[in-house]
Amino acid sequence: MTRTPRAGALTVALVSEHASPLAVLGGVDAGGQNVHVAQLAGALADRGHRVAVYTRRDAPDLPSRVPLRPGVEVRHVPAGPARPIPKDELLPYMPQFGRHLEREWGSAPPDLVHSHFWMSGVATLQAARELDLPFAHTYHALGTVKRRHQKDADSSPPDRIAWETKVGEGCDRIIATCRDEVAELAAMGLPTTRIAVVPCGVDPERFTPHGPTTPRTGRRPLLVQLGRLVPRKGADVSIAALTLLPDAQLLIAGGPPAGHLDDDPEVGRLRALARDLGVADRVRFTGGVSCEEVPALLRSADVVLCPADYEPFGIVPLEAMGCGTPVVASAVGGQQDTVADPGTGRLVPPRDPAALADAVAALLAHPEQRAACGAAGRRRVLTRYGWDRVAAATEAVYRDVLAQRPAGVSGAL
Repeated sequence: MTRTPRAGALTVALVSEHASPLAVLGGVDAGGQNVHVAQLAGALADRGHRVAVYTRRDAPDLPSRVPLRPGVEVRHVPAGPARPIPKDELLPYMPQFGRHLEREWGSAPPDLVHSHFWMSGVATLQAARELDLPFAHTYHALGTVKRRHQKDADSSPPDRIAWETKVGEGCDRIIATCRDEVAELAAMGLPTTRIAVVPCGVDPERFTPHGPTTPRTGRRPLLVQLGRLVPRKGADVSIAALTLLPDAQLLIAGGPPAGHLDDDPEVGRLRALARDLGVADRVRFTGGVSCEEVPALLRSADVVLCPADYEPFGIVPLEAMGCGTPVVASAVGGQQDTVADPGTGRLVPPRDPAALADAVAALLAHPEQRAACGAAGRRRVLTRYGWDRVAAATEAVYRDVLAQRPAGVSGAL
């Protein structure tokens, strides 16, 4: 039997096995998903719902429960050693993660579970099946896409794609973040009738053109690239493009803490490339940055670069647009939805330093175009990508799922 969707507050469990909303951004496994989960949880709480975020305990001194903000609590799940583990090595601990969820939800079931990333889906599928809980899933990234681009360098477990298919078949609804992802899911054989598209979002009150900026060094135009310091994010493309932009400087934000940059292999590779190309004096690495530092950093840029090889969604372009800063991004994944070319920035082919440099040079040469792109980006964020809109659309999916389910007793997270 079906029922009318609940009109009142819901108890929602968000499962994010490796991407804690408490993490410092810019590490190898800390980026857009962490932001998405934290902001979605907060925006759902603003709508009156109670939210618990379940993430793996990766340090022995972490408390079991940490209030994130009113209405949101982070719960650390014991699954594997209490230390950092690369996300591609976490699959063996997902049964333990799932058993913990099953025990906790068995006594206090949430109204609905929303898992994030495929391994969270594996753990959630185990518990949701046993307890017959409504279950939505967001992939954030797909193994088929990663394998296509990284080939032999793909470090994912060999059965990732098979598990992703099982999760897609076993959940009540897939919440995709962009149109490109829908096409990828359909190619995996998952029915598009059970896929809803809800984009990631940005907080326009934090990411605003007005506020402090990060101090700049020198008078050169400043290009900023922000995100996880992994090869697919294309920092090497930005460095190569700098050879064609002799008046610009590049700031690369992300990676390990500043005091550990010298020990990081990717930083070493990029520094060597910059030296070989003769631009090392115009490239600076900041290391990982906190959430609080990001708006000022993006405001300080003349142009923000997002030249990823592939990008399942990409939150940095939205954050830059919220700050009124134009974006030059590769025309891949979700960036094709968010960056309106030529309105809010430019889209260029991936792995093409010359095209990236040409687009940046044109914007640097015309300050009025940069200003127009920045203003248009801010308007686009306000009308499409505020977290209030994203949370409302996500809640609509939740209530549609619940409407197809037999009536149950509301949980008490």
